Formats: sequence, structure tokens, C-alpha cells
Amino acid sequence: MRRWILAAVLAALPLPPAWAAAGAPTVADQSIAAYLQPLSGLSPAERDLFDQGRTLFDRPWVMAPKAGRLHDPATLVGLGPVYNDISCLGCHVRNGGGGAPDGPGIAMHGMLVRLSLPGPGPHGGPLPLPAYGDQLNDHAVPGVTAEGQARLSYIVRTVVLAGGQRAGLRVPHLKVSDLGFGPLGAKALFSPRIAQPVYGGGLLEAIPAQAVADYAARQRAQGGPVRGRVNQVWDIALGRTVPGRFGWKANQPSLAQQAAGAANGDMGLTSPLFPDKNCRAAQTACLGARRGPQPDLTAARLQALTTYLRGLAVPARRGAQAPAVLRGERLFGALGCAECHRPTWKTGKTAALAALAGQTIHPYSDLLLHDMGPGLADGRPDFQASGRDWRTPPLWGLGLARRVNAAAGFLHDGRARSPLEAVLWHGGEAGAAQAAFIALPKGDRDDVLAFLNSL
Repeated sequence: MRRWILAAVLAALPLPPAWAAAGAPTVADQSIAAYLQPLSGLSPAERDLFDQGRTLFDRPWVMAPKAGRLHDPATLVGLGPVYNDISCLGCHVRNGGGGAPDGPGIAMHGMLVRLSLPGPGPHGGPLPLPAYGDQLNDHAVPGVTAEGQARLSYIVRTVVLAGGQRAGLRVPHLKVSDLGFGPLGAKALFSPRIAQPVYGGGLLEAIPAQAVADYAARQRAQGGPVRGRVNQVWDIALGRTVPGRFGWKANQPSLAQQAAGAANGDMGLTSPLFPDKNCRAAQTACLGARRGPQPDLTAARLQALTTYLRGLAVPARRGAQAPAVLRGERLFGALGCAECHRPTWKTGKTAALAALAGQTIHPYSDLLLHDMGPGLADGRPDFQASGRDWRTPPLWGLGLARRVNAAAGFLHDGRARSPLEAVLWHGGEAGAAQAAFIALPKGDRDDVLAFLNSL
């Protein structure tokens, strides 16, 4: 009991500036629940919406009951007909990232496969496959055929670092089988993706778009290898092209569209933004499956879910003043890593939630697309992102990833099992920084990793 009381008291104390990863709303929780905490400063009305959104995010969804059959009003109805998981939390474990299967034959969990054909689709986005759409759904409700199954296997490539240290890098190979609606076709493009962490999204959304664009222009003006770009994507609600900042390729413009798109693609849920079930013309059983009242995510539910994602806090840093961490932070900058993983931003004077406005935050991302080289390329364009481009993922909370989810992976497809492996996969615009990291004495490399673990 005394331990819990002490933890509560410490959590309420102001954090030292070096620890406050997300400004005033930063939380001190370092437990397995570190990514689950709400921002401090939410109004009662915002907290009520946040709690409603948590229910929508956490609880499993079920298929629509037969006509006339009563169901508990608290039950979330609308799953499928085809889907990848039955809840948001199923992939975003405790609001953290997913992971890749650890060996051949193991089913994907917290992971999915994007699909498309070469060439632009609607509004310049990916061109979906006629029989499968833009995502492989490996589950279906009774009476409906799942689209197919995907499995990953690996070949391990050894990298030798300065001083003789060796690291094994998993090179993934994807196999798709049990296809329900015919071959995908020789031109089909594939991209395995793990679920991204969802905490801190409201703060990232509150960074002014002009500030991000200005930073991209500054990178290009410097004339160096780092040339970040803003993806330009379709905003459904606005009906026009706008800057993107969410998703592995910055292909979503807002948390609302990100949430609605994932709900539709991953669980088959309809919403005002995505009013149709994720069935294709060839999937007749899917098209004829039972529907509950539409949309599954009403405007009010989508607002609550978006408020939940906006209101999730970021955990504080740990050991930020330790000598090894401070040395690692200096090396991180000297290597050029901070050029893309920009440490500090200021949120706008106004924001969707008042607690998000005017905060100095440290996400360690520029929210821009960067060419990461052939080693990480998926070959699948997404709006203005090429098959080699990836958005710089925020690093805040990184050191708690495996504490929150022991199976959490790193990079877009989870191939990296540690921050070290993730660094070693960097290429393209980050190639010089990666080579310089490899050339460091082992003690210096350990300091950089200690810094990353403190975030």
C-alpha cells in the first residue's frame, strides 16, 4: 500500500524539464500501463469523451445479430464481414506497437499486409486490387470467406561493427496463401506493416503544418543528403488534398481519418468517412452478410474515438541526466540522427484539446518522408511517398516499448528486434549516419543506445 501511495505522489509532482517529453501533460508512469494514461488538463467534457473512446478502442466488436434478436446495448456491433482483428487494442497492445512473428508458420498478430497495383488510385492514393482491395483481411465472420493468409520467414544477415561486434539482421520474406478470390496477380504490390503506437498523437496533430513544411524546406536548402518531404494526401472530410502526417508513409491527414480508416480496413467498421463495408465486388458472401444499424461508428462514436487518441499522454524520460545518456545524446546529434529525428517542436496556440496547445514537446521526429534506401523499400507508393519513402517515426516512449509489449518490433514490418537492429537497417538519406554509427567504438555505440532507451 505504501508503495502505491508513493507512486501516486511521485506521479503528481512536476517533472524535471529534461524528463518532460511532451511538455506539461507528460505522465510519469513507467509501468506496463505507461501508454494508457490520459493527458492532464482535460476538461470534464473532454474526459467523458476520452473514456467513451477508450471503450470503443479497447472492447471487442461482434458481428451483427440475426434480425429480431436482442443484444446488450453495451455490445459493440458491426465487426466484419472480413477483418484482421476484433478490437483496436488487439493490434495496438496497451496502445503500443505491434510485432512481427518470430518464425515461419506463425500467424501475424498486431500486423497486416497492404496491397495495391502500380499506378495511382482514387485521389492519387494506392490503386486497390479488384478482388482484394488495399489490405489482406485474414479473418471473416461465419458464412463469409476470408481473403487469405500471410506468413513471414527470415534469412539472417550478419553485420560486423567496429571492434568486432556482430549483429544479426532479419531479412523478411512474405508468402501469401489460401487466397479466397483467385490469384493476386503478378503485378500485385505487398507491404507488411506492424501496428504503430498511438500515444501522443494529439500533440503531433497540434504541430502547425506550416512549421513542418518550413522544416522540410530548410533541409532541402542545406543541400545535404537529408531531404525530407511532406506527403500530400486526400482529406475525405475536406474533399481536397492536404499535408499528411500519420501512418508509416504519412498517408493520413488527421487522427479522425486515421482512426476511421483503420477501423474500416482492420475491422470492417463503417463511419461517416468510410460508409461502405470493406467488401469487393467478387466477395458476394461479404456483400450479402448481415448489417447492423449503419454506420457502425456514428459521428458521435468517431468523435469519442478521436478524442481518446488525441488525449493519450506520453510517458516521461528515464535517467535523462545519466552520464552515458548525455554522451549518447550528444553523439546522436553529431552523427546526424537528429536531422530527421528532430528533438523539439512547439504545438500551436490553439488545438483540438486545450491541453495540447502551446506545449514544447520532444517527439524526435520531423513527420517528413525520407528515402531510406533499398534495404527497407517495400516498392509500394502511397500518394507522393515512393516505395523507398517512410515517415520518420517518433522516438518518444521508445525505451518502454518492450516493457509494454514484450513482442513489440521496430521499423515498419517489425523485422528489427531492438533499436540497434533498427539503426543498422537505415540506408538512403540515413546511410551516412548509419555508417558513422557502425564505425564508433563499442562504448560510444552503447551510449547512443542508452540515450534511445531513456526516451
